[in-house]
Parts: sequence; C-alpha cells; structure tokens
Amino acid sequence: MARMGLAPVLGYLIVEENFDVALGVFVLAGVTDLLDGFIARNWANQKSALGSALDPLADKILISVLYVSLTCANLIPVSLTSMIILRDVALIAAVFYVRYKTLSPPRTLSRYFNPCYATAQLKPTFISKTNTVVQLILVAASLAAPVFNYVDSIYLQTLWCITAFTTVTSAYSYYHYGRKTVQVINNK
Repeated sequence: MARMGLAPVLGYLIVEENFDVALGVFVLAGVTDLLDGFIARNWANQKSALGSALDPLADKILISVLYVSLTCANLIPVSLTSMIILRDVALIAAVFYVRYKTLSPPRTLSRYFNPCYATAQLKPTFISKTNTVVQLILVAASLAAPVFNYVDSIYLQTLWCITAFTTVTSAYSYYHYGRKTVQVINNK
C-alpha cells in the first residue's frame, strides 16, 4: 500500500522538477518493496492472497506513474514510455482473460475479483524479470540525471535502447511461451 500511496507523490515531485527529493522517495519506495518481499518470504503468517494480488499491482502503478512523469519532465522519450505502458496493458489484459477462462461458473464479479480465490498464477519469464530490473535502473538513472548533471549522457541514451530491447523481448516471450507462463491452480 505504501508504494501505491507514494506513486502520486513521486509523480508530483518529478513533474515539479524536485528531482533530489523524488530520488529519495524512490529509494524509500524500493525499500518498502524489498521489506514487503522479505516479510512475505520469511513469515508465513504475514503472507496473504490480497497481498500477493496487490504487490504486482503496486509495482505496475508505480512504474507507470514514474515513466509518465519522467516523460513529462523530458527525461525519458515518449516512444519508450508508450512501449512500456502498452506492454503492461497487454499483460494485464491477458491476466484478465486467463482469470475469466479459469474461473468456474457461476462467473460473478465478486468471485472474479476475489483475490482469495486464485485460479491461475503467472510465472514471469527470465527476460521479464531482467526487464523489470532494467526498467528500475533506468528510472533511478533518469531521476539522478538532473541531480548529478548527466541528462544528455550517451550512457543514459544507451540505457533507453537496452530498456526498449528488454521490453519488446519480454512482451514477445509472453506471446511465444504463452501457456507455459500460466499455471492453472484451480479449475473447478
């Protein structure tokens, strides 16, 4: 929940070009993500169906807000942000489709959106995990660029290209491997 709450704050700080504070808040959001994962892995009684549904949602919201804000601040190209958001929208649509297909009748809204009734699990591909890391590195580097005065760096532009490549490759991996990335849990 902290990451979802920090997303609009980060967006505002970036659009207002308060990059040093935004960089600090981004680090705080990263720490909350690491702490959340650590707690869920090490204390079984702290793991919940709601938490496992909210965690990837919080990540998508945070990444989307960061990329749109950094694009508004002219630190990331519009084409790259569009590519990243389109990939995420396609993945979310696929998850909704899989949920619909694996949910047994009666398919009611309350059952469809109930995170306690898991019917399938998406297994991220290796390139998708790599893509997430590269996207986060680009966000951190882009936030730090105006603070440390390297906005026009060739290294930052190279990172744009690497991010574009991993984003496209990740999207293709989900398309290519399709059913292999989905594990049906309950099809009753």
